[in-house]
Amino acid sequence: MAKPAQGTKYRGSIHDFPDFDPSRDAEALYTAMKGFGSDKEAILELITSRSNRQRQEICQSYKSLYGKDLIADLKYELTGKFERLIVGLMRPLAYCDAKEIKDAISGIGTDEKCLIEILASRTNEQIHQLVAAYKDAYERDLEADIIGDTSGHFQKMLVVLLQGTREADDVVSEDLVQQDVQDLYEAGELKWGTDEAQFIYILGNRSKQHLRLVFDEYLKTTGKPIEASIRGELSGDFEKLMLAVVKCIRSTPEYFAERLFKAMKGLGTRDNTLIRIMVSRSELDMLDIREIFRTKYEKSLYSMIKNDTSGEYKRALLKLCGGDDDAAGQFFPEAAQVAYQMWELSAVARVELKGTVRPADNFNPDADAKALRKAMKGLGTDEDTIIDIITHRSNAQRQQIRQTFKSHFGRDLMADLKSEISGDLARLILGLMMPPAHYDAKQLKKAMEGAGTDEKALIEILATRTNAEIRAICEAYKEDYHKSLEDALSSDTSGHFKRILISLATGNREEGGEDRDQAREDAQVAAAFQLCGPWFGMQVSEAAGLRLNVVFQLHVGIFMGASLGTRPWGGLLRPHFVRLFNICVLSTTTNSLIVPLRVFERGFLLRAHPKSILHPEIHPLGNESTWGLPMGLCFQLWPAGDSSGPHWLTVQGRRGEREPGWKHGGLPNSAARPDSQMLDPD
Repeated sequence: MAKPAQGTKYRGSIHDFPDFDPSRDAEALYTAMKGFGSDKEAILELITSRSNRQRQEICQSYKSLYGKDLIADLKYELTGKFERLIVGLMRPLAYCDAKEIKDAISGIGTDEKCLIEILASRTNEQIHQLVAAYKDAYERDLEADIIGDTSGHFQKMLVVLLQGTREADDVVSEDLVQQDVQDLYEAGELKWGTDEAQFIYILGNRSKQHLRLVFDEYLKTTGKPIEASIRGELSGDFEKLMLAVVKCIRSTPEYFAERLFKAMKGLGTRDNTLIRIMVSRSELDMLDIREIFRTKYEKSLYSMIKNDTSGEYKRALLKLCGGDDDAAGQFFPEAAQVAYQMWELSAVARVELKGTVRPADNFNPDADAKALRKAMKGLGTDEDTIIDIITHRSNAQRQQIRQTFKSHFGRDLMADLKSEISGDLARLILGLMMPPAHYDAKQLKKAMEGAGTDEKALIEILATRTNAEIRAICEAYKEDYHKSLEDALSSDTSGHFKRILISLATGNREEGGEDRDQAREDAQVAAAFQLCGPWFGMQVSEAAGLRLNVVFQLHVGIFMGASLGTRPWGGLLRPHFVRLFNICVLSTTTNSLIVPLRVFERGFLLRAHPKSILHPEIHPLGNESTWGLPMGLCFQLWPAGDSSGPHWLTVQGRRGEREPGWKHGGLPNSAARPDSQMLDPD
């Protein structure tokens, strides 16, 4: 198993197998391949649950016990994509890379994408191991073979990468950062033609940390990202290679997440790419790749592999993936740690809002109205005057200017501005001239009209406004569009996303003063959900130990997150909810906490009322004639100040079914089990 750098966590999905015995495993593999046919399931299970180091020991034991080459036997017994995957796992990473490159440059044509992926993403140490493995396996010089099969600047950059001489990440010079930015700018944007040698030298040799600073400074200096300059100045395979290098410098896991997505999207699957990445990253950064994949593409890597492959090949890939980030109990995402810390901070500290625009001193609406009229009168428009006046007045003062403009000139200032300016400036200025509530109402209207819905705009506005601001928006929406905002949200959204948006749109967030003692007590109230086997597709014994602890502070209106182990939540939320969490905390209505959960395609909203906590309301998400909850869900509520222990509640199925008792076992024997309190949605 690859060892993480000192001070970093291991982020691979494959771990050393406990109580490992290479001789026993070698015997098991021999048995699985002996006789007519082979036990592919046994081979799959054993090889995908051992680390690469352990697999090498199995190869040695196999040869010692049977005098045969394990990889040769596996090739003979297996076929197709499954064989390629299993054999790839049996090779050390450097030899696996060497085989991929050998295949890429052998025969007619060259697989440039394979060369780019491997050489752009490997560390210095991995490159050195690759060169040595290629020499050992094929008795040939890798650099000479690359030169013989490629050409031009593409070849030169590959040769530079093959040297494995990139500077260490602690080599950063501020003066050199500025110099490299200037050199890249002069080699591309400021030059007739392109000095490719400068791009090769800087991107092929500087440390990753140094280049990240160069990229940031390049954007500030030129106004465009380095990727845009590369696309404009370079072409062909050389351009693709340089873009891959930049992506790997920014984030190697993100580069591989993108490669995996492209390998599986659309018709057909690029199996060679899929196998190569899953094998090579399973003991390096697969957890990071999964996390970025889930965030970037709004689906888990596991689910995409599951839907795009089949048979033993699929099962082996899923084992390498290591888990489904869409399923309950899986982390999602690591970045939520940061959001969690922000929520925690906001729970104990008040934030003082400080705007950048303040009321103008010696404000004179008459003079401003006349100045704006003069700026728009005649041929041309004095945009500087318009910008200077409008950006230096508060919104209340702008409304006075609008009224004064109409009184003096009998004209609508908004209409005049719209006819005189255009583009982004017009949108900005007209937005500033609108009262905030009407502006928000307009943005919500735009987000919901036409084909599709701009969920990000809905979330951004409704999740960040105060109760008073929400109520003002609702009134403005009704006034401007003759329809309630709630009706508009209901007709344009659906499911739990719709429900939480409507909850936010009521503007009933609890805003009372904080009670520290009560907040501390509320934070200790846990709702532990016993998640049973048939719902999750797990055995009851597996589900027995699973706990979902929902920690909250009612009086500060903070939903602090659902944690599994040390994770803020367990991959239960759709992307809409994730965006919502990233902007603010979930809304709480008066004396109630809304807890969203989602398991596969089913979920519910649970309103747990502190004053009547034994009688929560269940609001179905699916068919209104059902509870919207699967049978077998059981959970416990710990009322504040109640020393009698947890109160167990069980969902038994459809409306009208009132059969008490437990449908599934797996509850701790030591837990108190009073008579079940039946949930009444009425």
